[in-house]
Amino acid sequence: MRRPGAGQTRRRGAALEEAILRAAVDELAESGYAGLTMDKVATRAGTNKNAIYRRWPNRLTLGIAAYRQLTTTVPPPDTGNLRGDVLEQLRQANRYWSSPLGAILRELLSAAGGASELLAQLQDQSGDAAAAPWLTILGRAIARGDAAPEALHPRVATVAIVLLRNEFVVRGVPTAPDDVLVEIVDEVYLPLVRQRGPTPS
Repeated sequence: MRRPGAGQTRRRGAALEEAILRAAVDELAESGYAGLTMDKVATRAGTNKNAIYRRWPNRLTLGIAAYRQLTTTVPPPDTGNLRGDVLEQLRQANRYWSSPLGAILRELLSAAGGASELLAQLQDQSGDAAAAPWLTILGRAIARGDAAPEALHPRVATVAIVLLRNEFVVRGVPTAPDDVLVEIVDEVYLPLVRQRGPTPS
């Protein structure tokens, strides 16, 4: 049998790392985190496990690196009012968390447990820790006079996505019904925002 990569130019550095990541991405997309193994990635990349372990010390760190290659950034919605923006952002997040890619994210978050360094690498995709789009939405509302400047706080801005994430992570739902999203916005998010400072006229 030919060794993986036999007859090919031996790759090093960035080229080898790219090949390993590409192989891990393919494995993750096909089998999810549960099916991701160092052996499979090494075989697909045409290298050996030692080459992988030198760059990623375990399956979880490799899985997170591969997952980040699969994600894209979507700009926050701009419907013209705060309620519409927050509800649409929640609906987008709900669709994402309900998708196969969202299932991989949930697997990775579960495997990371309380490892803050690993969780930080998932912040951009996990939603609750990624305050930027939610602060953008709230900042637009303040500029329109829909909310007071005192409302512009990361914990206030992200409370809606935290509650949605809990539906998936804590309750284990496959998707959140739309009436749950509406309830999060109308019963929690908007009242909290209105309490932060004087109500705009």
